[in-house]
Amino acid sequence: MEALIEFGKIIIPAGLVLYAMYLIVKSFINSELDKKRIEVRGKSIETVLPNRLHAFERVILFLERISPNNLIVRLNNGSYTAREFQQILLNEIREEYNHNVSQQLYMSEEVWDLVKSAKEDLIVTINDAVSNMPAEATGVDLSKMIFERTIQKEPDPINHALLSVKREIWETF
Repeated sequence: MEALIEFGKIIIPAGLVLYAMYLIVKSFINSELDKKRIEVRGKSIETVLPNRLHAFERVILFLERISPNNLIVRLNNGSYTAREFQQILLNEIREEYNHNVSQQLYMSEEVWDLVKSAKEDLIVTINDAVSNMPAEATGVDLSKMIFERTIQKEPDPINHALLSVKREIWETF
């Protein structure tokens, strides 16, 4: 019995010392892991932040380029028929979109959905405008019809998407 008590006198303090060492080592390892996570996150932010800001810039440029005011003025030379001009407009919108589709990686799903909706709404507006025109209509006639339909929309989908992108930039940066 005395041997058991003597053995207990040695084992209990040794067990407490080992448990204390375990807690100290565990807290040290956790603090080192936290430091590494913070370091990796900092480097990630240094890399991703400029890319993300650039993506927002490109999406804003995309929306500005497909706004009817800019798109029509840039592409209409006055010699197209309405159907030819429709195809030119739709091709330009699709090319611009395809060029910028990867930017969705850097923005929220809600904002990207607004950007896509603005593009799709413009395509529908162009197609509706051309469908209500006579076969001999010119590109200028189509331009007028698109402008009229765009003015009637409240809120303007492209401006709404622009404001949403800008709002996300202000919230992020």
